[in-house]
Amino acid sequence: MRLCQFEQSDLIPMAQETPPSGTAESTYKNKARLPWPLSSPLLRNKRDDGAQSPDDDSGGKKKADWKRPATIKGMAAYPHTKDGPSNSFHHWNNLWTNWRAIDMGLFQGQSTITQITLDYTDCFNAGANFTSSSSNFVDMPSSAYDYQLQDPDQPFAKPQWSFQLLTPTAQPDPTARNQCRLRFEVPSDLKHPVFVYYKMTNFFQNHRRYVQSLDVDQLKGKAISASNLNKGNCRPLGHDPDDDKKAIYPCGLIANSMFNDTINSPVLINGNTNTTYSFSSKGIAWPGERRKYVAKPGYTSLTEIVPPPNWRDRYPQGYTEQNPPPNLADDEHFHNWMRTAGLPTFSKLYGRNDGEDMKAGTYEIDIYMIKQYGGTKSIVISTVSWIGGKNPFLGYAYVAAAGLFLLLATIGLVWHCLKPRKLGDMNLLSWNQPGAR
Repeated sequence: MRLCQFEQSDLIPMAQETPPSGTAESTYKNKARLPWPLSSPLLRNKRDDGAQSPDDDSGGKKKADWKRPATIKGMAAYPHTKDGPSNSFHHWNNLWTNWRAIDMGLFQGQSTITQITLDYTDCFNAGANFTSSSSNFVDMPSSAYDYQLQDPDQPFAKPQWSFQLLTPTAQPDPTARNQCRLRFEVPSDLKHPVFVYYKMTNFFQNHRRYVQSLDVDQLKGKAISASNLNKGNCRPLGHDPDDDKKAIYPCGLIANSMFNDTINSPVLINGNTNTTYSFSSKGIAWPGERRKYVAKPGYTSLTEIVPPPNWRDRYPQGYTEQNPPPNLADDEHFHNWMRTAGLPTFSKLYGRNDGEDMKAGTYEIDIYMIKQYGGTKSIVISTVSWIGGKNPFLGYAYVAAAGLFLLLATIGLVWHCLKPRKLGDMNLLSWNQPGAR
């Protein structure tokens, strides 16, 4: 790119000064100071004083017809830094070294985490059944579980599962009729805190209509009419399909599709003395989430509202005094579900134990399954480290960036070795090229 040039007529004196004794006034005026950026040493001017250039040879012939910068009185020239391709190699190499050190730290933090994932989606078809008096388990397929241990070579027994379908007579509660029991081994003690999550795949909480499908005012305790709800973001789940005068509480697609499987605390099987390792549902949501909800709906009568369609098993008779609406301010499972996930595969915290280690041994955990959909459902038991939970993505991202920096450093070094460029050659400047003024 050719840089701009200027003639001597472009020199703008900043102030009138008296020329030194013995100096021609015309010569002095040509050396007037320039305003920035015209004062940049990149702007060159031809010599007009007839003086011999230091680059002239003994015969008066110039070695290279390059132009000196305009004389600028009282202003120091900008010191150019000689930065060659070899220095660029060192810059890229330093970046690679630093980023490689970061990703090594990230992977070290990940290596201290133990995570056990058990997919119970196909527990209906486990092929084994248990009763209150007997247990019959079969091994889970290898694709249904995943152990990520601190010691990858540590052995563990294959997880097993069994299923029990209870009749309405034996279990009046429809939410507890499909019972899946998982038996798994914890190879070594898990240091507290220990967390249990539910994991879902192929569930798109990030759809625009889904994300907007709620009414903030209703959740904060305002009695929004059924007609207004059905005209707003909650449509088509704003009012009861059988009675358009009754509002759905809480309305919208998010609340209607809430994860409603029940995950019990695991029990350590230790002969005749079984021990329950309790997970608490307190402290599993951000503290600020509670301010978004109220304990009781703002409607004057329970006859004005109905539960969402997918909550009918939980409230078969609707909202009644004996089975009132949930306390949304204290329901942290509801808080976590309402914070929609950005990807179709996600995990949400279901319980935690902050004060007790999970001892090594064989555990059984019961899960009451409600409905299936086009994805999978799993439970995840995990510890944490200084970097958080088990998620190697950030480490791999730093590895990729470090590899890119190393590749650029290598390309720059090879290019410099094969096609070196002479540094500081004034003939390569644009204003010294043929045709320049």
